Amino acid sequence: MKAIGRKSIKITNSLVNNAVLLIIVALIAFAGYALWDSNQLHQGANKSNYAIYKPTQEDNGKSFKELQAINEEVFAWLTVYGTNIDYPVTQGPDNMKYVNTNAEGQYSMSGAIFLDYNNSKDFSDFNSILYGHHMAKRVMFGEIGEFSDKEKFDSHRYGKLYYDEKDHGIEFFAFLHVDAYDTKVFNAGVRENNRQDYLDGLFEKAVHTRDIGVSIRDRIILLSTCSADSTNGRDILVGRITDQVFDSTEPTENENEKTSAIYELYCLVKEIPLWAILLILVLTSLLIVKTVDIYNNKNRKEVRKK
Repeated sequence: MKAIGRKSIKITNSLVNNAVLLIIVALIAFAGYALWDSNQLHQGANKSNYAIYKPTQEDNGKSFKELQAINEEVFAWLTVYGTNIDYPVTQGPDNMKYVNTNAEGQYSMSGAIFLDYNNSKDFSDFNSILYGHHMAKRVMFGEIGEFSDKEKFDSHRYGKLYYDEKDHGIEFFAFLHVDAYDTKVFNAGVRENNRQDYLDGLFEKAVHTRDIGVSIRDRIILLSTCSADSTNGRDILVGRITDQVFDSTEPTENENEKTSAIYELYCLVKEIPLWAILLILVLTSLLIVKTVDIYNNKNRKEVRKK
């Protein structure tokens, strides 16, 4: 009876060990898949996916028209010099469609850069608001938050906006961190009698500003994205739309140290929730312990046989 009992215990222990090991391996595999899926999401939002459609003087916007043939709600192109922000701009019937729809009109969690549905597509409003997801690996509007750094704000002053079949300049003059429910800021197309109050409000809430002589006679543009610093926070880069197209004097992507492989890895790890990191560490530790335990048991059995 004792022999049968010992044998039953060994069989039970073996089954439990194998079951635990399988669970640990499955959980680690799931965590690995989550990382792979996250990387795929960021790859899908990379500006290089749209490079073939970017309007140029050489082709008179022919490539851009090919994208418009795919999705007629694409109407402009935004470029912020010295960054990875180089995307087509869309406008939907509301401010929800392009949260989960890309510029080609396909479902995508990374969405697209889109103009507030209350704004005019010719950017004739006093203030036009563009929205985009805050994403790691500096894709979509993932770099907007970096303008909270004074050095970054000072060294990246210009951008370009293509619409109505020609380029226009953007001269950035303010960076803000505001609440998502701040209706005084998120008020597209402010009427003439409220423009000065609106402009004054932007300067009051600004983290950084630059004196370029902006006034209520200008047309301004706000690039808005979620903030990594607070739950309902929004980071906004504000510029003035001009007829003058500025030359790019900012560091190019290849000259920027943040495009290194180390930074790419940092961005990937940064996106992983803390619970997932802890889970991976715990499961890896358990797997190592369990593997060592199985190996030791195997050695003990071999010693007994001898």
